[in-house]
Parts: sequence; C-alpha cells; structure tokens
Amino acid sequence: MTRVTRVHDVIGVGLGPFNLGLAALLEPTGLDAVFFEAGPAFSWHPGLMLDGVALQVPFLADLVTLADPASRFSFLNYLHAHDRLYRFYFYERFHVPRREYEAYCRWVAEQLPGCRFSQRVLDVRPDGDRWVVRTHHAGGDEEHLARAVVVGVGTRPVLPGSARPHAGPDVFHSAAYLRHRARVLDAGRVTVIGSGQSAGEIVADLLTNAPDARIDWFTRSAGFLPMEYSKLGLEHFSPEYIDWFHGLPEGTRDWLRAGQDLLYKGLSATTSARIYDTLYERSATGDEPDVHYRAWCELRSVAPLEPTSRRFHVASARRGDGPRWRLQLRHVVEERDFTHDTDVLVLATGYEPAPLPLADPDVIERDEAGRPVIERDYRVRLRGAARSTLFVQHADLHSHGIGAPDLGLGAHRNACIVNALCGREVYRVPSRTVFQRFGAPSFAATTNGRP
Repeated sequence: MTRVTRVHDVIGVGLGPFNLGLAALLEPTGLDAVFFEAGPAFSWHPGLMLDGVALQVPFLADLVTLADPASRFSFLNYLHAHDRLYRFYFYERFHVPRREYEAYCRWVAEQLPGCRFSQRVLDVRPDGDRWVVRTHHAGGDEEHLARAVVVGVGTRPVLPGSARPHAGPDVFHSAAYLRHRARVLDAGRVTVIGSGQSAGEIVADLLTNAPDARIDWFTRSAGFLPMEYSKLGLEHFSPEYIDWFHGLPEGTRDWLRAGQDLLYKGLSATTSARIYDTLYERSATGDEPDVHYRAWCELRSVAPLEPTSRRFHVASARRGDGPRWRLQLRHVVEERDFTHDTDVLVLATGYEPAPLPLADPDVIERDEAGRPVIERDYRVRLRGAARSTLFVQHADLHSHGIGAPDLGLGAHRNACIVNALCGREVYRVPSRTVFQRFGAPSFAATTNGRP
C-alpha cells in the first residue's frame, strides 16, 4: 500500500452532480481539493437515459448558478462554449434534455483537474485532526490524507426481498432498464411495479416501442398521481424550509416527511399525458390496448414458473414457452390476494442511501433510527469530537427534508459546505428566497397571536 503524504484540504468521495457542483464551486477558492470516482467518466442514471426525457427541474438548477450566477461552470456558459446558446434560445423550454445535462456535467468535470475517475474509495478513517482515504485503481491501493472529507456516494437501488434471488435479465430494477431494454422489448408480457417518474418513463417507452406486448403496471400507492409542481408547493424546496425542518425534533421530522411523498415523488404531468394520449390514440379504432394498470396493489412475492407448469399465452409467443414468473400481489383496499404471470418484471421500487464508506461506522453519532446526525451545514456529527470535518451530500433526507435529492438545492448545499470549509462567507446564502413562512409566528407563544 502506498501512502500519499501530501495533505489535501478536501477530499470528495464520489462524483455525482452534487460533488461535481462542489468541485466547481471550490475551484476559485484556492483550496486543494480532489474528488475520487469509481467510474471511468461522469455518468448520471445511465440506465434511464431514454430518448425524449428531460430534467424535472429548470436549467437554472445546474451545478453552480443558484449559488454563483457568474460562475464559468454554468449551463448557459456550457451552451455558449458549444455554440448552442441561440439554439437553446429558440428551443424556448425551461427543462433541458437529460442527455444534454449529462453532457454539460462531463464538460465541467473535464475542466477540473481535481476530478479523478477510475479510483474507487475503499474506506475513510480519522487520523487525529486529519482523514485517511483509501482508494483502489488499476495500479493498486493508495492512502490519501485530507483535512476534510465530503461524502457524495448517493443512493443505491432497492429490490423487494423476494425479487433479489432472481435478479437478472428478466427481473431487475428500473435503474438497469437500458441494459436490458432489448430483451424487454422482445417479451410478450412485461410488468412494471411502481408509480414514480422512472416507472412512467418505462411504460411510455414500452407503449411506443413494444406495441404488441401486454403491459401490466401496478403500484401500492393510491394512484398514478402527479408530483406536486405548483409554484406554492415548490417553495418547500428552499433554504427557508430546510432551516425550519432541520430545527424540528427527530420524531416530528419523520412524521412530517411521511406525508410528503407527492412533493418529491410521482409522475410528471408531461409523462402522465404522454401515456394517456398514446392509449387514447391506440383505442381510436375501437381496439382496446393490451395495457392494464392498477393502484393499491402491493407486490408480495416473486417466484419462477417451472416449464411444465407454464400455461401458454399468445402474448408470450415470442418466448415460446409462456410466462416465466409468477407474482403474488395483494389489493390493500379490498384485502384480496391474486396472482399474475409475466415474462419480464421491471421494479421501479426506489432507492435508499448508500452507507457511508467509514472504516469504523461507530465514529459518527446516530439518531434513534440509526441514521447519521447531520448538522445544518451538512457536517456529520462525530463521537467525542468538538467540530466535525466530515460532510455529506444527498444523505440528509431525514435531517434536512424533501429537498435533499433535488438538483435545485444542490448549489445551496454546496455553498453552505464551501463556506464551512473556508471558515468564511465565500458564497452568500440568502436568508429569504420564497414568500411563504414556515412555522408559527415568533410572537404566537407569548401574545396569543396578536401583534
């Protein structure tokens, strides 16, 4: 093992959009910052990079603009550098294609020498007032030293327990859709579980590119409902809301967040309309599309069908031997169980925070649910330490609220982290950004609500 004796000011673990934005905002500060990423290049949701899909946030939610509109790493400057500014001007849309956002991020990464790809972080451990970050690359293992570490390893796909033993080309998470898409389009019967944006984009793709397949779509949610996108609702994705939410007791935060799914989950109105309009147009001649979707249906188990027990279905003729998988589901309102057979199962069943790559997980403080205790400026509280120099990205849903995965708050979070790392206000964090006020008026407890 090689120990690199140079002590960096900051080491970033992972290079998704959030840590890449941090690297861009750190660049003018003069801090010595390096970021390690296991992948060979920047990549963002490659399994869902479908044609015709766009970001669900406006282009102003790029890596830097909402913290530093004058940054050379803005999306508008990317367009200018590639002679696309007038084309975007005539495009007249606020939401950019997902492929273009990824290309923009790659452009930023290529300009930052501190972004180092094909280097996987094995673990992180404290060493006095410094951190040791152990990495692996083609040449072997190395140890790097840093005064502060920012972990941005993001989330990982969640598969239901009964599906995990069968994971493969026929049973897989939506994050791997493009990898298995050719097989899916060749199947006679395809089932999609989940009602979020990923599920909707996959169903829309199947409707367009597998018109002869039977498509079944189930969700345990109350319906195939749109994600909240009204202007007053969007004010929850603001620094003020983070301030208020973070100040609540842990149990109150969990209770509140449990009822907020549609503020950050659900279908976009565009995807919902695309699916419905396709079904309407295909039914115009009187033929019902072979598409079936039901809410309140919870997946209970997945099991393979033995070849001798498979019943042949015309819709599965391309497989030649009938459905391959039997699903057990339950309609939770009617409290009725039923079975469903399919060739391919796509599970758009969400994500969970990836564990922090700590050599000793006990060095951090945890809340009653076992989650890291995260300060308002995104420091992870350490056991027995007066002031932590370990920060996290996108692991703060429980502590900072529903804006944690939102690209629009990435620049705000990074501004807070940069200011904390530098010990001064490098980026101004505005105190008022929305019209709404959260919480009771400050005089309510003492004056019974009268000014």
